[in-house]
Amino acid sequence: MMETRGTLKIITDSVSVPLASLRQGESPDGRAEEAVSKRLRRIVGRPPSRLMIHKKSVDARRRGDVKLVYSFCAGFDGLTERERRALADSGMREYSPAVFEAEPGREKLRGRVSVVGFGPAGMFAALALSEAGYRPAVYERGSSPDERVRKVSSFLRGGGFDCNTNVQFGAGGAGTFSDGKLTTRINDPLVSYVLSRLRRFGAPDDVEWKARPHVGTDVLRGVVSNIDSHIRRSGGDVIYDTKVTFSDGAFHAGGEKLAGPVILAVGHSARDTYSELMAGGFTVEPKPFSVGVRIEHLQSWLDRAMFGDLAGDPSLGRAEYAFSLREGDRGVYTFCMCPGGVVVPSSSDFGEIVTNGMSNRSRDGRNANAALAVSVLPADFGSTPAGGIEYQRRLERAAFRAGGGDFRAPVQLVGDFLDGRPSTGTGKIGPTYMDGNVTPADLRSLLPDGIGNMLEKGICAFDKKLPGFADPEAPLTGFETRTSAPVRIRRNGTLEALGVSDVYPCGEGAGYAGGIVSAAVDGLRAAKAVINRYSPA
Repeated sequence: MMETRGTLKIITDSVSVPLASLRQGESPDGRAEEAVSKRLRRIVGRPPSRLMIHKKSVDARRRGDVKLVYSFCAGFDGLTERERRALADSGMREYSPAVFEAEPGREKLRGRVSVVGFGPAGMFAALALSEAGYRPAVYERGSSPDERVRKVSSFLRGGGFDCNTNVQFGAGGAGTFSDGKLTTRINDPLVSYVLSRLRRFGAPDDVEWKARPHVGTDVLRGVVSNIDSHIRRSGGDVIYDTKVTFSDGAFHAGGEKLAGPVILAVGHSARDTYSELMAGGFTVEPKPFSVGVRIEHLQSWLDRAMFGDLAGDPSLGRAEYAFSLREGDRGVYTFCMCPGGVVVPSSSDFGEIVTNGMSNRSRDGRNANAALAVSVLPADFGSTPAGGIEYQRRLERAAFRAGGGDFRAPVQLVGDFLDGRPSTGTGKIGPTYMDGNVTPADLRSLLPDGIGNMLEKGICAFDKKLPGFADPEAPLTGFETRTSAPVRIRRNGTLEALGVSDVYPCGEGAGYAGGIVSAAVDGLRAAKAVINRYSPA
């Protein structure tokens, strides 16, 4: 029989380990590995030469029967054709790690490749370009990793606000001050490539195999610094505190015109850039987005509610949830859930309140928080790009006024929200926004009726799935408005902006991604488009 040379890696089907069935001191990982090894021996007739976790998730749908669900990557040396067929017939599939490949083109560069923005899309575009020998120049309006952390930390303690360096702008983009979630709904081989590269630059090992991986804001900052350093060592430059503008048909940075291809990786809060592009002839269209509030619960309650007596088991970690409800064209859903985290001020300008969630790697904070968001359709704001931006701004300004100024956020308790009355206190759970620098308010009166009504329906529906979700003392902090870009910068089949040569819009800010991983993947696609067209020399 023909024999496979080398090692063939396969992905096994899933195996579940009920935690209640474990013996004293028994490891769930060990139980799963033993079960998979036995199954593979039955199929092939011998054990694999190596076995490692491929994916691991928590199944807490039944409180009294919490399980860990595994699949493994198994390696076999010298498989025969019969053994390979046996594995295939049993539902196993071959595994090959994703790689980023791009064939350099022949066209000569007229100037240096510029990358505008150093969020996930810009970072991975610059990473790919620098490793391929293109020596990109990266421009970021905000500050470097260390300086950004210093400025944001100062602001969170009550210091001054910087319009260019904040939770939205600066090294790493908005994701730097978040939970560092690496989940995505896109099905692209480059997803695993992005995860492996993040691990290479300092993300925890489990980001490659956890079903809901996260890095944590404290660790992610180091990852961003490491990617910055690698780009520089590979011949690129990362230039901070430099805002790129568009006028007279060209991009400018530091008073100089950018002569070569431009990868436009601005974030979803670059409203001034959107205005310049629309005035400069780019095709910018409105797109749906979502707005809502941040809801908080005690993490200890959530752990007990989902895991029962197993709450606190280190193999489970902190409990997290994801809920959604749809009525016609409009939906309400939880988004960017941060176990053991805090609600952070995410404004990018004075006179506005924007919220987001953030967790450290340990997720050891007192509260869990999540966005509770309702979809906003183009028809809600006149179906124009400017209308979508103004829709967000009206809510952000209303929240700023309701908070009383000085970046205090307005807060309403769930019980008061459902009963239609203003809150007069902050409740027993207590909001985490800027250590409680909030103002009791009537959020319901500030929201369009359609948004407020859907939030109410969502809270009540999710309470049926997770009793206690509608705790009357749970604080709602307003408003979460930057779930995604309100616009999309149209591009053609070669990823160039429609009607504008040599400009490659990508990532969340361009309307083609929704999270760290999908933005990074889109940045890689933009880099590939440049590489396929131009020669690095």
